[in-house]
Amino acid sequence: MPDPTSMHRYSDETERVAQAALAYARERLRLHPVPLDGPRTAAELEAAAGQTITPAGLGGDAALRLFADVLARATVSVDNPRYLAFIPAAPTQAATLFDLVVAASSVYGGSWLEAAGATYAENQALRWVADLAGLPETAGGCFVQGGTVGNLSALVAARHAFLAARGGRPHGRLQVAATDEVHSSIVTAAQVMDVDVIAVATDARGRMTAAALEAALAEGAGDGLFAAVATAGTTNLGVIDDLAGIAAVCDRRGIWFHVDAAYGGAGLAAPSVRDRFAGIERCDSFIVDPHKWLFAPYDCCALVYRRPELARAAHAQHAGYLEAIQGGGEWNASDYAVHLSRRARGLPFWFSLAAHGTDAYRDAIEHTLTVARAARADIESRPYLELVNDPDLTVLCIRRTGWEADDYRAWGARLLEEGTAFITPTTVAGEAVTRMAIVNPRTTRADIAAILDTMA
Repeated sequence: MPDPTSMHRYSDETERVAQAALAYARERLRLHPVPLDGPRTAAELEAAAGQTITPAGLGGDAALRLFADVLARATVSVDNPRYLAFIPAAPTQAATLFDLVVAASSVYGGSWLEAAGATYAENQALRWVADLAGLPETAGGCFVQGGTVGNLSALVAARHAFLAARGGRPHGRLQVAATDEVHSSIVTAAQVMDVDVIAVATDARGRMTAAALEAALAEGAGDGLFAAVATAGTTNLGVIDDLAGIAAVCDRRGIWFHVDAAYGGAGLAAPSVRDRFAGIERCDSFIVDPHKWLFAPYDCCALVYRRPELARAAHAQHAGYLEAIQGGGEWNASDYAVHLSRRARGLPFWFSLAAHGTDAYRDAIEHTLTVARAARADIESRPYLELVNDPDLTVLCIRRTGWEADDYRAWGARLLEEGTAFITPTTVAGEAVTRMAIVNPRTTRADIAAILDTMA
């Protein structure tokens, strides 16, 4: 008779797979640089992997070999130092190792009752982030999946606070103000919430300014305007909005000031650029993704509120089966975002901070800023290249003289196929260009120079 507990017992096969999995993880951590690898077609994967889900199972050893030999090699390594597309990731060895510990510990991270120790640790990491932004001791929040959930959760809290203060819905549509350089998740959040976006014009550098926000609100704001979204490190151009000016506008109008610092917020830890974030300390909420420039593994977004009680009023779920975790003074992470079940995804970030100290984070972020400044100078010294943006941080948009959109795409595809680098094109003011985002401390000036050489 089949044993229904066989999958949950530590058997000889489990021991073999454990040793093999740990060996794979150790070898992956030792590699530098890790192989860039790259995508394969569905037909190629079908030929190489075949049907992986079967009635009898492949066995742990065979499944792990299949992943290592086929599936992992069809996946681009985001921690390769020449992965410069989108916003890369560069988790520390400590954070990656502790991710294994978190998985093995089987922690439900939603309530203090079930995860007091994990929540305590996560909240210390959140406190460091909140302190970087200059928020008061009463600020707090939780870790969520990523910037999309973080932005949505913050705006849901903003809407709830707005409606509660008014005692009901206004006659017109609810509105949030943002520029077209804001992250795509803001538009998605507005669609999910069925609210309108008031478009704010950007200046020549792609920033939202106080004057532009005032002009947009004077023209298009109704009585349902409840929030403005600024960005501290735009994804496409790497610039920081006029946070202090926007904060002043929000104060005068009594609207929620949210800052999307998913990428750029790590710069708060770097003294060389900290002053560019002036005004973030006045925000009502902000996010930063440790899986971007704070060296945590996917997926991890820190969501922080100035007044977390407003977020709790919007997000806490109520049911008979939840009464055991409600009503006390404990901190339930599930009360502060659009989630209930949650992994304690802030723990790998906490562990790395605890193990290495915040000075190491400061130094690593400053190093990437130094490499980005050197890369900018290298670009500007080459007659066939032109820097299109004026970045505040580490995103560089590059025009190659004489190239069109197809040239950038073909060049990027060739680099990936050769295993040289992963770089994707973007558009700036409707023009196709290429773009590099430098957040990995192991990316060197020589790496950037070698890539630029291929554009000659």
